[in-house]
Amino acid sequence: MTDILNLACALLTAAFGLFGFLAPRYTAQVLDLAPTRTNMGLSEMRASAGGLFLALGLGCILIATPMAYAMMGVAYAGAAAGRALSMTLDNPPQPKAFLYFAFEAIFAVWLLYANL
Repeated sequence: MTDILNLACALLTAAFGLFGFLAPRYTAQVLDLAPTRTNMGLSEMRASAGGLFLALGLGCILIATPMAYAMMGVAYAGAAAGRALSMTLDNPPQPKAFLYFAFEAIFAVWLLYANL
């Protein structure tokens, strides 16, 4: 069961990353990010919301060790911590921010618990 859930987390991570990588305008819209006077935002979407998560998910699938999946858990724990801080200080729109936080936190808890 652990292997199946690890693989599901990695596949979802890669799939979400693929959206940012190939469809940065769509990803920016879903994340409520407004365009600016340059295309640097698209570059950032492709890199941070796209390529980073695509590589993270695919890397875990290729390496397929508990430590690889645990490191993905560390990445999600960092994202959840940043989201929690934002919900405390920045007042992002609800329930969207909480939904993203819940996703990140659940992945972090599972990946760390199951793989360390």
